[in-house]
Amino acid sequence: MTATAAPGDRASATVRPNTVLPTTVIGSYPVPEWLGQLKNDFYRHRISRRYLDEIHEMAIKAAVMDQQLAGIDIISDGELRRDNDVDYLLARIPGVDIARPDKADYFDYYEATVGRELPSPGRANLGLAEDFRFVRELTDLPVKLSITGPYSLAHRIRDTSGGAYPDHGDLVRALARVLAAEAKELARAGARVLQIDEPFLAGYPEDAALAVEAVNIVTEGADVSWTLHVCYGNRYARPLWEGHYDFLFPAVKEASVAALALEFARTGDEDLGLLEQHHWDRGLGLGVIDVKTEQVESPDLVATRIRRALRFVPPENLVINPDCGLRHLLPDIARAKLAAMVAGAALVRAELGLDAAPDAPAARPEQEVIT
Repeated sequence: MTATAAPGDRASATVRPNTVLPTTVIGSYPVPEWLGQLKNDFYRHRISRRYLDEIHEMAIKAAVMDQQLAGIDIISDGELRRDNDVDYLLARIPGVDIARPDKADYFDYYEATVGRELPSPGRANLGLAEDFRFVRELTDLPVKLSITGPYSLAHRIRDTSGGAYPDHGDLVRALARVLAAEAKELARAGARVLQIDEPFLAGYPEDAALAVEAVNIVTEGADVSWTLHVCYGNRYARPLWEGHYDFLFPAVKEASVAALALEFARTGDEDLGLLEQHHWDRGLGLGVIDVKTEQVESPDLVATRIRRALRFVPPENLVINPDCGLRHLLPDIARAKLAAMVAGAALVRAELGLDAAPDAPAARPEQEVIT
């Protein structure tokens, strides 16, 4: 699960050297109100794309600094260039048609269609490699970049071709091939930690095998450490579905990924037993922060959640993260939750006789809201 990089080698690092229970985020970071307004101004033709790009860069720099100050070990760009979990990619995939690129609100989904088979991706350029290069220059810590998976992307596309994709699975596989080409571009750019997000899968548990097949198309040939993130939805900070992760098994055991990242803070730890039941011996991104409430967890509560997971997963296989993205939280709440998460992980490291992560800050008293 871990690798140690030479000092200053940003591209090859995966976690901070000698850190067990490394902390990370799922991907998205809070969108400040002013940034949301500027995104809307862009769609209403009040500001230029160049101006919005400059604003995005400023917001990403702030998000990276927030994560570093909180003591996060594996950094994200906060996905602040992305309007939502789908459109950023769909608008860039050749063959996907966006009839009306304007929106009433930036967070809305495009009406995306395909009228013909998607062209062979060749050497893709969806812009994610450039996004990675930008954030890599902002930090000496490892950087993780998330990709919305082909199964979820396909659920936001309507086939108007009358025959290009009579089998929905063929569209999922075609999208997977496009993402596979982009993953290779990311690996060439130096990415070593990538994550596939499948937020729609929990709503269609019967398609777990198809989603895993598509994941394996994406991961093939890209020499990186892959994580598959599956949650129950997080649009407007509300779950779209409820249930248990038993639908993932045994199909997910065929996924060519190093780890699963699952939510446990909101739903409880009942599903941890599935890992033992199905002999999952790879990594687990453990959700210990509930992103659907503004209550800030205490470090002790975070530590308790980690201890429960250690009954099923050895510490060297655990990564500590929120349940899902932080997009819908207020920035100060997100910062407090991340600091509590880092402090809780440090408590457990100390109990295990391990050194705390370098520069991990202690939680301030006002962050200890619930126990």
